Amino acid sequence: MFSKKMLWGNLAGLFLLTGTSAVTLAEMPVHSEQSSQFQHIEQPLGLKVGVAIAGLALIGLELWWFLLYVADE
Repeated sequence: MFSKKMLWGNLAGLFLLTGTSAVTLAEMPVHSEQSSQFQHIEQPLGLKVGVAIAGLALIGLELWWFLLYVADE
């Protein structure tokens, strides 16, 4: 099912993605109120939890569809 080549490729991709995001975060300017054109709006905790649960449910549905449902046919 999984080969060593595929595993090493996935790990290398994960390493490259996390490495480039750290560089991007390091280059971002410090947030200041004068230069910001958007206002920060605090979202309710229930909304944050609901969006997180919905996102995880959609990820689970995609995994089920592509890994389990298609394999049954």
